[in-house]
Amino acid sequence: MSKVTTIGIAAAGAGLCFLGYCMYFDRKRRNDPDFKQKLRERRKMAKTHKSQPKAQQLPDLTNQEAMQKFFLQEVQMGEELLAAGDIEQGVEHLSNAVAVCGQPQQLLQVLQQTLPPQVFQLLVQKLPSVGQRLMSSAAAAAGGEGPTIEEDDLE
Repeated sequence: MSKVTTIGIAAAGAGLCFLGYCMYFDRKRRNDPDFKQKLRERRKMAKTHKSQPKAQQLPDLTNQEAMQKFFLQEVQMGEELLAAGDIEQGVEHLSNAVAVCGQPQQLLQVLQQTLPPQVFQLLVQKLPSVGQRLMSSAAAAAGGEGPTIEEDDLE
């Protein structure tokens, strides 16, 4: 037998073993009595998550560490979503980051230089609504006496 034939037979055998392994565990998974119920629940959860916009959990405005973590998380999510082509959600996350940023003017300047003009315009348009949501969240958390954010800081 030649070397090529031996390698071919070994590769075919390995492929068949892998296919058998996949078939065995697929059959085991499908024969699980809870499989269909779990599958339905998973599909239902995925459908409700897609249909309902995710309510943003704003951090405690008095906790500086939580604010910083939220800021970094929102910037990262915004960049990832923009890179994936989801402009609306990316702008939403970036606007949250600008709203909680300690120096929003500097961040907006950086974003203006790095984002395409139409995406930056969407971001600027979204900032007032995010600022209002942040202020209402702060007021609710502090019982009506929360830190205020100047509209000039957001635009």
